[in-house]
Amino acid sequence: MRDIALVADRIGWEERLLIEAAAAHGLRLIWADDGALCVGEPASGALRGVDAALIRSRSYTRGGLIATAAEAARIPVLNSARAIHACENKLSLRVLLGSAGLPVPDYRLVLSRADFTKALAAMPLPLVLKPVFGGMGKRVTLLRDADTAQSVYDYIEDLGHGFEQASLVEPFLDGGSSVRCFVVGRQLVAAAQFRSAGGDWRSNAALGNRNRRVAHRPEIDKVVDGVVDVLGEGVYGIDLFQTPDGFVVNEVNHAPAFRAIAASSELDIPAAIARYLQEVIG
Repeated sequence: MRDIALVADRIGWEERLLIEAAAAHGLRLIWADDGALCVGEPASGALRGVDAALIRSRSYTRGGLIATAAEAARIPVLNSARAIHACENKLSLRVLLGSAGLPVPDYRLVLSRADFTKALAAMPLPLVLKPVFGGMGKRVTLLRDADTAQSVYDYIEDLGHGFEQASLVEPFLDGGSSVRCFVVGRQLVAAAQFRSAGGDWRSNAALGNRNRRVAHRPEIDKVVDGVVDVLGEGVYGIDLFQTPDGFVVNEVNHAPAFRAIAASSELDIPAAIARYLQEVIG
């Protein structure tokens, strides 16, 4: 068997399935606690001797730093440090994808109250305020009127660190639904539409909202191919919003959950990842 480090802060539902699928493909996934690795050249800490590392850290920061150290020690990493760092920073991702000609939402970077006030004046309500660094739909706020928006920003100003205050203001595009595309390597394995439920306007897959399978569509395939061209092959959850002008890329997740999308598609996503790991290690 070939040994693969499963870098994560815990073993959840997805990770257990990945361990089982890997064993059926001649791979042994070994949990590597991302808070106790002490990686660094030349030994790479607890990653020494593995054939590859599969990064499943919920923290973008931890995952990206560990991937950087592992790559320096010539350990194959999935996903790459470059891809993880791009996914971590919503502004960097917008710039990378937009510069490559891919459709992304309009946005304004907000680093101060003055920025926020100018963004409100430049873009029509409703708007979405989201942290540059973060995921799983946390601290994403729908702004319906200007008075409430200024009160919301009071809370942003009270956050202690500058990286927590850095935010984007964007148009509210999804209308209660988004399309999650699950990519392995270059292949779009499955796509599902997530709709908000239970009074929550957010359609983020991590919130457990309603979902249904989406058939492959050329316009979706084209956007997904473009994202992979920019970030490189890997395992991604690519979230799209549909607009009158077509699909735009909202976010890309470097360690996507797949419980909901697997249920809607009835596809064996862990097996697809295991097969791709075989390709990566050769």
